[in-house]
Amino acid sequence: MSLNATARIVADADGGLPLLESSGPLAVRRTRATGPYTRVTVVGAMSAPLGGDRLAVETEVRDGARLLVDSAAATVALPGRGDEPAVYDIRLTVGEDATLRWLPEQLVSARGSDLRMRTTVELAGTARLVLREEQVLGRHGEETGTLTTRLTVRRAGRPLLDQELAYGPGAPGGWDGGAVLAGHRAVGQLLVVDPRFEAKPVEPLLFADHAALAPLAGPAALVTAVAPDALHLRRVLDEALNALAPF
Repeated sequence: MSLNATARIVADADGGLPLLESSGPLAVRRTRATGPYTRVTVVGAMSAPLGGDRLAVETEVRDGARLLVDSAAATVALPGRGDEPAVYDIRLTVGEDATLRWLPEQLVSARGSDLRMRTTVELAGTARLVLREEQVLGRHGEETGTLTTRLTVRRAGRPLLDQELAYGPGAPGGWDGGAVLAGHRAVGQLLVVDPRFEAKPVEPLLFADHAALAPLAGPAALVTAVAPDALHLRRVLDEALNALAPF
């Protein structure tokens, strides 16, 4: 039986969480934080997403609030009983002078799975954002499932970034070729949006073995990386995170 579930998070400037709503396999919990951030952890209450599931997380960071959202473990996309793909929507809204650090664990595309994941972000003009995405194509020793991800970000009502990636048996040809993954099985990106980049944009940079930093009009910076496994990928993105987002 397929699941339909939506978890909701709302953060206030005073550190309060006026809305913290779990649903189905998506359990959201306030957890201990250090520094100025309110912290919420997404805890998977059961195996999901399976084929046919419709899951969503909606997060609102109100004006002046600071919120860190992470997860307790990796999300594993698994095959379902039917042929329907799973759908996982992330919808984020960040207000004026607010900051969101969206740092979940990896998404693992297990063999036979089919997941369509979309992340949509609406930022106010003075908002700051750190958003990390990591995909691992197949568990240890297995082939990947089919995974399509789309990230759409708007700042002050204007487009900042809109990109779609697809991997696995159902993806267009060439996804595993030299111009895309070149045989790697972990891929990720780090997006940092910060008004301070208006005065001093980041410089393009190649670092690590297969990672690149690119400035975006907006003002923002995007790091894209591929790696042989999740551990190597996290090291690269952590290095970039420490350099780009000291806040």
